[in-house]
Amino acid sequence: MSEPNDPLRSLFKEAAATGQSRARSVPPSYITERGERVRRRRVVALAVGACLILSGTGAAVATLLPDNPGTTVPATTPTTPKPSPRLSPSRSGAPTTDAPTPGRSASSTPTAPTGSTSTPP
Repeated sequence: MSEPNDPLRSLFKEAAATGQSRARSVPPSYITERGERVRRRRVVALAVGACLILSGTGAAVATLLPDNPGTTVPATTPTTPKPSPRLSPSRSGAPTTDAPTPGRSASSTPTAPTGSTSTPP
């Protein structure tokens, strides 16, 4: 129960009355400025977030793309007519072509593969 002459209670009431008499509302310009600051911070945060999302997506796409996109084969391979073989008479009388076959030299002897160094025992 409260006592009528409580010194602490009377001090609290006096402090409340003093605070109430000095209290004033904030000017509207201050409230507007504060709202503008909050809005600017929000817009900057959204812009930074969008940049981070775009850069992260770009980095992910860059890692998923092939390294050399220029080395792909075209959809249709151009065809060029092959030159007709030139026939030259050989010693056996059978016609041969001038073009050497892969793995053989022009003198029709097999060539050793490059890079192998085999010596006979």
